[in-house]
Amino acid sequence: MRTAFDFSPLYRSSIGFDRIFNLLENAPQAADSWPPYDIERSDENSYRVRIAVAGFSEGDLDVSHEPNLLIVSGERKEQDKVEYLHRGLPVRPFTQRFELADHMTVTGASLNNGLLTIDLVREVPEEMKPRRITIAGEDGAPKAGQVEKPKQAA
Repeated sequence: MRTAFDFSPLYRSSIGFDRIFNLLENAPQAADSWPPYDIERSDENSYRVRIAVAGFSEGDLDVSHEPNLLIVSGERKEQDKVEYLHRGLPVRPFTQRFELADHMTVTGASLNNGLLTIDLVREVPEEMKPRRITIAGEDGAPKAGQVEKPKQAA
């Protein structure tokens, strides 16, 4: 059962958060969580997604990065026609989508021992980082010692 929340009061007092409200309204309810995955955070700007993809090879998997979206899909290609007496390995096709924050980039992906590892880093541009604003005196000029120059990128 889905409970709908009315976000209209929040629209009146916020600017530029439309995407967040849309994500909350359209969040999947009890979606298929196969294959299982972990999301790790190693520091403030580094993340790692590990997906259990036993039975899949590098050629069976596809990792793509779109703006604010990481899509991992897999489809195992049958090599030979084999008659299974019991089939317990879940190697069905899948697509897993991860909503990403702004300025997230994929730095690498690897497959080792049935675990697909995807590394992500948040790279906030220098102009988007917080900066200190100086307050001018009554004559319009900044007071001595109050000017803080922005840090220059190396």
